[in-house]
Amino acid sequence: MSFIQRFWFVDTLCQYAFREEFLPVEQHQLLALIAPRSLYVASSSEDWGADPCGEFLSAQAASTAWKLYGLQGIADQKMPPLNQSVGDRVRYHIKAGGHSITAVDWQHYYDCADALWKTQKK
Repeated sequence: MSFIQRFWFVDTLCQYAFREEFLPVEQHQLLALIAPRSLYVASSSEDWGADPCGEFLSAQAASTAWKLYGLQGIADQKMPPLNQSVGDRVRYHIKAGGHSITAVDWQHYYDCADALWKTQKK
């Protein structure tokens, strides 16, 4: 790991660099701990330090935990095309570009919040 990459992570992570099979947990297990609260995972298509397909698959696998509460995740869906959100209590989208949070991301987050917490008009 370069100095820049190490800056973002705890020192103990370095012992797992290029040895992921020795990690004590997997990403989907960490995501599942959030259930039954809502979860939104977003990726960028040109984020070279990330794995968008793996991020989607982790969110999909974690959706099993929401199913235990009678809630929907993204378990039965395919990875969406760019800029399209999928899911319910667990949601995912991938946007074009590099590592960033853009107006596209915020629109997806706002749409998710509106769908989950919209109030009924009187």
